[in-house]
Amino acid sequence: MASPRSFSNSLQATNSLYLPQSTENKHVYLVGFVLLEHFSMMSFTAAVDVLVTANLVQAETVYIVSSFGLKNTSVTSDLGIDIATSAIIAEINNRAQQPFDLLFVCGGLRCDLTENSKLSQTIKTADKRGTLLGGIWNGVVSLVQANQLKQQPCALHIDNHPLMQEHFPAVNLTNKSFIYTTDHLSCADALGALEMMLAVVEDTSGKATFNAVKEILNCNRVFEGSVDQLIQFGDSDQFPAVLRNAIQLMHSNIEETISIDDIAVYLAVHRRQLERLFKQHMDTSPSRHYLEIRLTYARRLLVQSKDSITSIAIACGFISSNHFSNCFSQYFRMSPSTCRKHAVDSQP
Repeated sequence: MASPRSFSNSLQATNSLYLPQSTENKHVYLVGFVLLEHFSMMSFTAAVDVLVTANLVQAETVYIVSSFGLKNTSVTSDLGIDIATSAIIAEINNRAQQPFDLLFVCGGLRCDLTENSKLSQTIKTADKRGTLLGGIWNGVVSLVQANQLKQQPCALHIDNHPLMQEHFPAVNLTNKSFIYTTDHLSCADALGALEMMLAVVEDTSGKATFNAVKEILNCNRVFEGSVDQLIQFGDSDQFPAVLRNAIQLMHSNIEETISIDDIAVYLAVHRRQLERLFKQHMDTSPSRHYLEIRLTYARRLLVQSKDSITSIAIACGFISSNHFSNCFSQYFRMSPSTCRKHAVDSQP
């Protein structure tokens, strides 16, 4: 096998699920969600999806998720769909030997926000055990009722701002979509839940996992005038226009590749200027980034189609299947056929 190489930072996250994983033992985080009747399904699933996807891209279970009802093990969401929970909240209090790392109360537009004494006691007990508390949508009201926020800033759905301002004026209510501090977490809506949980993943599993999960769940977008457009992998709306145009040319010429000199000519810049831009903003070279784009494209075809390896090699601009296999093995530490087999074996 050829000498191994590593993807540059811009494409490391995109391919993380298919790269060799670290053998170090990671801390396993226990995450609980208390679901109020008529909770926001979209907010709950957004939060959980981040954690499940983080497990997927790390190829191991780092986050164990449990859900709880106040009185029953079935809770009705705002969509009228009944969700089976792991247990009722009394079970949370029984976990003195293995308390949750994080515990969220998930609310919704039509939730009853009258204080529930059992829930307040559960929140207080969890706090004493060192659990980081959080509120989703208007679930943060339950934390306030349990006297947990005091004058700390919090995020809350805009529909519930009058309630908080009138009944809990000491709370530092913000207009942010989510708040993440060392004391608590809160978010205002489904998008805030996604962003908040991505921040949790970044803090607990690192930037690489954060980038990988974000790319899968929260496709990068940029507004070009009034048009909302997706950003290709390996690109960023923070890059200079010349660099972004060069990357777009690479994406548009995968099967029939063009030289870096031709890209420079097309963009009316010197090759050295293009190389400096790639080095400054991506810490790589144009030719290496071009190769990594083609390999990433090939990996997606391998796991998402039944095309032959020879056909995929041609579609990605390689002169032969042997050349493609050598390049692929350098980066992924496995042959194209092994990568495809692993993808099939990992399917549920």
